This record gives sequence, C-alpha cells and structure tokens, in this order.
Amino acid sequence: MREPIRKLEGHATTAVEKPLRLVVAALILRGASGDGQRGVEVLICQRKPDQPMSLKWEFPGGKIEAGESSEDALARELDEELGIKAVIGQRVARIRHKYRNGGTIDLQFFVVREFDGTLENRIFNDMRWAPLTELPSYDFLAADLGLIRDLSEGKLL
Repeated sequence: MREPIRKLEGHATTAVEKPLRLVVAALILRGASGDGQRGVEVLICQRKPDQPMSLKWEFPGGKIEAGESSEDALARELDEELGIKAVIGQRVARIRHKYRNGGTIDLQFFVVREFDGTLENRIFNDMRWAPLTELPSYDFLAADLGLIRDLSEGKLL
C-alpha cells in the first residue's frame, strides 16, 4: 500500500542568490593617442560557439582569484589568453551588471597601451583590432554595451 503524497504547506521556496563575480577586462589600444579617437583601435575578442553567450564579442580578461588585486588578475588573464606581458594602465570604468539568469558581475576595465610579446589567440573564436567608432556594429556582451557606446562617442579615452 502506498503512502499518499502530502503537500507541504507554509514552506516558502527562496531563490538561491548567485554570488557576485569580480571580473577585469583590458582595453588594449593601438594607434594615435594625441588627437582623440582618430586612428585608435582596440583589441576585441569573440567567444567560441560552445561557450555561454556564444559568438558574442568582449574584451580580454577574466575573473579575479582570491587574494589577487584587479591589476594582477588582469595581467595573469592576458598572459593566459593572449600570451602577452601587459603593462596595466588606469582603470577607466567599473560596471555592475545583472544578467537575466540571475548572475551579477562587477566588471572593471583597464587601459593597456604597452605589452611585451606577440598576441596569440589561445582561447577565442576570433580576435581583431577595431576602430573605436565601429564598436557598436559588433554584437557585444550585454554588460559591455554602455562602455561600447561611451568609447565610440569619445567619452572615455
């Protein structure tokens, strides 16, 4: 004989809040810097088809590990992803973004104007130099869209 299924009443279910992820990204720049945006390009990278948010464009970088400073984390990530030893410059933006899946990121962007080594594509589907004014034509991650607008309009650099 089977036990009847009983409903549990008075028990509220609560959504589990995903932890805040601390992330850093590099605006690796090349080209003229004395006359505003003309001639300035930034390195952009495209996620692989099998990654979350596949084929979206982003800036290189990644998660800050426990005990790392933002700058140390970014230097490590650029070495791992692109094979370069970067000189991490000033922080130019900090964004907190909540994705539809409930995950929230705290994202810091740093300028990189100098690095040693040759850029190697170690993890991306594609990577390319893009003029700042053309950034809005790429399909970027949602967290980057405000920054993309500001960069393309000459408001940040």
